[in-house]
Amino acid sequence: MNDKIRVMIVDDHAVVRSGLSAFLSVNHDLELVGEAENGQQAVTRAGLLRPDVVLMDIMMPVMDGIAATEAIKRQYPAIQIVALTSFQEDELVQSALRAGAVGYLMKNVTARELSAAIRAAAEGRMTLSSEAAQALVRANQQAHEFTETLTDREREVLRLMVEGLNNAEIAERLVVSLSTVKYHISNILGKLGVDNRVAAVTQALQRKLV
Repeated sequence: MNDKIRVMIVDDHAVVRSGLSAFLSVNHDLELVGEAENGQQAVTRAGLLRPDVVLMDIMMPVMDGIAATEAIKRQYPAIQIVALTSFQEDELVQSALRAGAVGYLMKNVTARELSAAIRAAAEGRMTLSSEAAQALVRANQQAHEFTETLTDREREVLRLMVEGLNNAEIAERLVVSLSTVKYHISNILGKLGVDNRVAAVTQALQRKLV
């Protein structure tokens, strides 16, 4: 049985792809399954290779990483995408996360941080560089509007979602039934105007709700 995390690298610079490939080769639980040099190739190869995690550059020719992320998540929602870029503009961070990325890292990230982010992404958990986190904090103008609509218990559930707990773990932590957790999460998604957990966590981080 192959327990390795299958990774695809998307970057328009061959030297970056080569460096990331070498990095993956020394991590025994990570496996490089393919590469792409632009977003259009990434969408096509994601469908053929079905990686667990995609390391996605943002600025590329033909199709950029944000458009590619959106297309991959729409067609293959199980594939997790980590933006890996040199750009930290607020709008790029927000756009990547809105498109469905589960992480946003700078290319100066350490090998240990990158491997941890890939493993987290494979489990559906978010990882943000400090620059990306700061960009989200600056996008908080409407925080009060949302916070006031959430009950204390809903904020508590949302906080545990941000920590990466699944429904069963949240139920155990709060000593409530699974159906109660599902009810709260349904309310949270409705109030935040989103349709999935990753989007709810993104909103929570963007608007500093927890």
